[in-house]
Amino acid sequence: MSLPVTDTYDTTAGARHVDTLIIGSGFAGLGAAIKLTQAGKTDFLVLERGAEVGGTWRDNTYPGAACDVPSHLYSYSFALNPEWTRSFSTQPEIQKYIQSVADKYKVRDRHVFGCDVTSAHWNEQTTRWEVTTTKGNFVAKIVVSAVGALCEPALPDIKGIEEFEGEIFHSARWNHDADLTGKRVAVIGTGASAIQIVPAIGKKVSHLDVYQRTAPWILPRADREYTKAEHAAFKYLPGFQKLCRSGIYWMRESQVVGLAKAPVFMKPLQFAAERHLRRQIKDKDLRKKVTPNFQIGCKRMLISNNYYPTLAQDNVDLVTEGIAEVKGNAVVSKTGTVREVDAIVVATGFHVTDSPTFQGIFGKDGRSLAEVFDEGGQQGYKGAAIANFPNMFFLVGPNTGLGHTSMVFMIESQLNYLVDALDTLDKFGIGKIEVRQDAQDRYNADLQEKLSHSVWNNGGCASWYLDKHGNNTTLWPGFTFQFRNQTRRFDLAAYDSVAAADLPSPVQVNGQASDPFTISAQIDLDDDKVAAQ
Repeated sequence: MSLPVTDTYDTTAGARHVDTLIIGSGFAGLGAAIKLTQAGKTDFLVLERGAEVGGTWRDNTYPGAACDVPSHLYSYSFALNPEWTRSFSTQPEIQKYIQSVADKYKVRDRHVFGCDVTSAHWNEQTTRWEVTTTKGNFVAKIVVSAVGALCEPALPDIKGIEEFEGEIFHSARWNHDADLTGKRVAVIGTGASAIQIVPAIGKKVSHLDVYQRTAPWILPRADREYTKAEHAAFKYLPGFQKLCRSGIYWMRESQVVGLAKAPVFMKPLQFAAERHLRRQIKDKDLRKKVTPNFQIGCKRMLISNNYYPTLAQDNVDLVTEGIAEVKGNAVVSKTGTVREVDAIVVATGFHVTDSPTFQGIFGKDGRSLAEVFDEGGQQGYKGAAIANFPNMFFLVGPNTGLGHTSMVFMIESQLNYLVDALDTLDKFGIGKIEVRQDAQDRYNADLQEKLSHSVWNNGGCASWYLDKHGNNTTLWPGFTFQFRNQTRRFDLAAYDSVAAADLPSPVQVNGQASDPFTISAQIDLDDDKVAAQ
């Protein structure tokens, strides 16, 4: 196949050279591809292990899958979607939107699909990243990790679960060939995915057991279809959709006061959740089971209008005594009760602070990202850089998560930072750059001090927001516009940098000294020579 003219191929090392590699093509990776293209940077590739763009919205196709952020806010600011059909969009509609954006901005030809990155090693001698994948090897000056936090399913450590005789699958790997109609089904977990799955399958299965470890706080879901008049206004009335988006943004942003500053201000939301629970659950014993024992906001706040009513159905049991083991075709609780099932749906979330992807990224001292995080916790600088990993930028990195609004806002903020960083490297002829450890340490000390006042650290719960060191390395402790201001410009002073002219000689290409990032090669390569397209 024909390579883009800005790529080169090292026939000696058998690796494909490119200036910038982006790993992952969800909202973050796709956004990076678009912004780099708009900035005139065409020497890049996006490595995507799936067969399509979309990330978590491509993978999570379980029944009832939908977003808990309003539609107008859950889109790129530069690509508003006047075609949203309802106030909270479903998974198919979000995935369709992401695909349409990829087509609109013509970045599919910069993608290598079905390309699973197995490792990335920094070579201090060549000052390049050496990346191995299931579609060949790559060498890059810059690597951008756009691997989302919700991409690696977390499986429960339950005795005997691997020997279960029926259908079993994780919510993020839904088996659509498994017909659950009339079956006895167990759902393990009561998080964001589970409260959508349970109502979606509750009326079609013969019996449903819902295994709950911790009861979540659930608020009403203010979801509705948009009218024809609204659709017309979104499409033809200038500024109307932006105005709606702004209103939603500021309404959501008001929650930061209670979440991150003064948890006492979470009381109105908790009152609303308690009223929602009382209205939908009449049975006192069941109501007691589903009443959380921590302050709202400490764990992820969920929204649903049909989860509680489904739990109250005659064919549904909420099990709270915990699981001891799985035997043959049954789940055995810690009280010894045996419940026979035909299928198990595992809705136990994802590896966030301990993602398996961290194990394959190796920095300048040979340590993996997993080892660095294991020793000192998941720390970074502005969620975009990590000491010991030169020429690597992160999107949706440490402490960029949110508990109240759209991650797309944070992603766009980081894209501003990334593009300005790459512009800075080009402007000053920088060949190697790495965030200073002291700058990273000061940044994280400030983050943890701010988080010490938040509901996430003081709400009386244990959550996946915290790492094994007890630090909240997941969430941003303030208003999102504050993060936007921090990342508006790349701050070179926080980094150690080396001019490209002071680095080792350029690599050899076809036996001649060449710079693989300025040379232009028009080479036709078949799949036997480079399996990258």
